[in-house]
Amino acid sequence: MATPLTDQEKRKQISIRGIVGVENVAELKQGFNRHLHFTLVKDRNVATPRDYYFALAHTVRDHLVGRWIRTQQFYYEADPKRVYYLSLEFYMGRALQNTMINLGLQNASGVGYGGSGRDGRRSCFLDSMATLGLAAYGYGIRYEYGIFNQKIKDGWQFEEADDWLRYGNPWEKARPEFMLPVHFYGRVEEEDGKEPKWVNTQVVLAMPYDTPIPGYMNNTVNTMRLWSARAPNDFNLRDFNVGDYIQAVLDRNLAENISRVLYPNDNFFEGKELRLKQEYFVVAATLQDVIRRFKTSKKNCSGPLSFDSFPDKVAIQLNDTHPAMAIPELMRIFVDIEKLDWDTAWNITKQTFAYTNHTVLPEALERWPVELMERLLPRHLQIIYRINQIHLDHIASLFPDDMDRIRRMSLIEEEGGKRVNMAHLCIVGSHKVNGVAEIHSDIIKRDVFRDFSELEPEKFQNKTNGITPRRWLLLCNPGLADLIAEAIGEDYVKDLNHLQKLNDLVDYDTFIRDVAKVKQDNKLKFAQYLEKVYNVDINPASMFDVHVKRIHEYKRQLLNCLHVITMYNRIKRGPIKPFVPRTVIIGGKAAPGYHMAKMIIKLITSVADVVNNDPVIGRKLKVIYLENYRVSLAEKVIPATDLSEQISTAGTEASGTGNMKFMLNGALTIGTMDGANVEMAEEAGEENLFIFGMRVEDVAEMDKEGYDALQYYESLPELKQAVDQIKSGYFSPKQPEMFSDIINMLFHHDRFKVFADYESYVKCQERVSALYKDQREWTRVVIKNIAASGKFSSDRSIKEYATEIWGVDCENKICYLNFAIKLYF
Repeated sequence: MATPLTDQEKRKQISIRGIVGVENVAELKQGFNRHLHFTLVKDRNVATPRDYYFALAHTVRDHLVGRWIRTQQFYYEADPKRVYYLSLEFYMGRALQNTMINLGLQNASGVGYGGSGRDGRRSCFLDSMATLGLAAYGYGIRYEYGIFNQKIKDGWQFEEADDWLRYGNPWEKARPEFMLPVHFYGRVEEEDGKEPKWVNTQVVLAMPYDTPIPGYMNNTVNTMRLWSARAPNDFNLRDFNVGDYIQAVLDRNLAENISRVLYPNDNFFEGKELRLKQEYFVVAATLQDVIRRFKTSKKNCSGPLSFDSFPDKVAIQLNDTHPAMAIPELMRIFVDIEKLDWDTAWNITKQTFAYTNHTVLPEALERWPVELMERLLPRHLQIIYRINQIHLDHIASLFPDDMDRIRRMSLIEEEGGKRVNMAHLCIVGSHKVNGVAEIHSDIIKRDVFRDFSELEPEKFQNKTNGITPRRWLLLCNPGLADLIAEAIGEDYVKDLNHLQKLNDLVDYDTFIRDVAKVKQDNKLKFAQYLEKVYNVDINPASMFDVHVKRIHEYKRQLLNCLHVITMYNRIKRGPIKPFVPRTVIIGGKAAPGYHMAKMIIKLITSVADVVNNDPVIGRKLKVIYLENYRVSLAEKVIPATDLSEQISTAGTEASGTGNMKFMLNGALTIGTMDGANVEMAEEAGEENLFIFGMRVEDVAEMDKEGYDALQYYESLPELKQAVDQIKSGYFSPKQPEMFSDIINMLFHHDRFKVFADYESYVKCQERVSALYKDQREWTRVVIKNIAASGKFSSDRSIKEYATEIWGVDCENKICYLNFAIKLYF
């Protein structure tokens, strides 16, 4: 006899039938078997798990195709303003489960939820654009190799190529019919009275690959188009004699290298020619596509073409400075090809572009050498010079005697060799500029771009980042998602502000117990994963203290490491004293050329080796370094986290989105008043976060007075002990001098002032442990944090971009039309 269904299972089954119908569950199975047989040419005797995944992915994609085509048909008929989101990188994570959730197919398939990197902020935005029914497109590069796979061997990071396309990609559709030429090198011919001509260029072809982006339960399917570099058939052939034909064919790789690999250094500018090629490649192909779509729109097909309406039909968002070459490229198209006069072209260009800044770190701001740009893109450099001249003439007219201001605001920097400041180009060429958290936007207005902000204060805005609750709750934490739905209904999935209703349940013992049980179940599951992968005995009752993000000095993994050593020393001094058990989990990738970040990883893994193998410590303290942290691993660790570490030096983190994911999934935050932490504290109440350390103004004051690391070292005995242990080789007995570079940096070159926040951090961690001992009170604070996380939905972010920057109606009219067409599953 079958086990009776629980009430929850009944509700789920009713929900499934309401969405897809019982007969369509059978249809899914039929589609699965068809694709296994005809697409993959396998039967169940020889099929592998990967084959089953591909069969299911193709089956689910079948359900997208009709919606995808009809969405594009509807956009053509309605001719709304289109939004183009340009980014050099999209971190999509695994698409299958996210797609099935958005289509309402997840439970019908019988596939479990479990988690399948760098964060997926850009993919969150694409998800929200589709969910809100915006006519939006994501554009980027289809890298053959993504961000590297990280291997930890003997505590050191090694990089392996991420050959993510080795087995194919069931979600993408190649579009060779839309292949476009992109030009490089050459020279500019100038004849009297005629516009300059860019001639004798080298051509590379851009092949588009389209991926469907479904909205949540609304039949909208938008497009992400990624470009792959292809050599034309005559590439280099004319440059060789007949006998060199083979070499000419082999040299096709030189052109196709453009889309070969993603640069991993996103917080450190590397002025490599290949990177500039990638940046121009994506914008040149994209703008041709944008203009083609504008010209073939229903209105322009039926009447005379005018670019006057271009900004009314096209909004282009530049995600950081990487796509900044779009500004001179659009000017080149308007002036050289479409024959618009300069002033008209410039007005249209400025009204079309908007720019999002993502960093205040000076080493991350792009400054391209003029000599490189002159060789690679000579016509664009001319255009940039002309933009700059008009811009500086305007500044000089306003501030005639202020040569220093003119120098500061120039697009061309003269010191240390001529360079093009790409952030300045973005600001001058855009109608709106935004930061990604309130504190970050204030800093760029007050400090980084102060001159520009004083000149055009109305241009600068804030758009606090957000995350999609579809991936970062429904997909990765179904237990919590179901519990919330039972408590307040399912509307929160589309409007995360509904989570505020959870405040009414903060004193309900049953709800408190249920929230705690979901967290404990997630911890047990993740503990089993850790024990299996890392062969370390994990105490699932311990506090899971998690610090996962890129390894960088400003993110201060070193501060966390010093606290781990301090806890270790306290246990060693008093092994029988009460101690709240912790499992400290740290993960993240270091840029391959970033020596200090790699040394930090080695230090953490060396400390872990000592801590995890000390019998005196036992199960009180464990340290795990998560290898190859990425989106799919984030989906596992975030739901299991008790304490989220967000401890960057105040004024250095633009926003962060990991902090939001942890908050939504029931982790409490220990952090500085930096990035979005500030707004999280405003939403939840500062008393419901563990805030420590210097504020932005304290850091500024210390910069003025001078930071003396030695003073903290000599006045704080526990800090001194920890540093001395690192220095003496306690954690590296075979090579006592191994961490001398770290020690030298901490004492003499630490821009991020680790020692200055150590005491405050350790005391704050003591408050964390004290609260964790009272599990009921801890869980009450968790519920308050979840209830306060509604602001941090990417749906809210995108609504603000749409109404305040792009000038797009965001009333969900498109999503609810259903395109007046019956859609079959």
